[in-house]
Amino acid sequence: MLLAGAGCGASDGDAAGDEGAEPAPRTELTITFWPEGRQGPAQEATLTCDPDGGTHPFAAPACDALRARPGALESLPPDSICTQIFGGPEEAEVAGIFEREEIQATFSRQNGCEIDRWETVRPLLEAAG
Repeated sequence: MLLAGAGCGASDGDAAGDEGAEPAPRTELTITFWPEGRQGPAQEATLTCDPDGGTHPFAAPACDALRARPGALESLPPDSICTQIFGGPEEAEVAGIFEREEIQATFSRQNGCEIDRWETVRPLLEAAG
């Protein structure tokens, strides 16, 4: 299926017949970060990978973190057993396209499992802050 789409005309805002255009990034994300929890002010950044860019101030380390642990954007299984440690009020949401798949992931520091997920992609989450 992917090859059929690759040979089609312009998409994603590309001008028709623009043969010199680079392919769309495989990853295009919006990261929203709430340093004080969702009741506080939000900060936002965009990120593209392959090529690395966007408004994210540390795009390369953020993309590297995603490449190293692509499963980090997956939610925890509902039956996860986690230590009840509070790691702070910070929360984040990552939405968009990751490796050409639509995703929406939420992050918090409410327990040991969520803290571990956060730490795995820290360069991605906190750079908006």
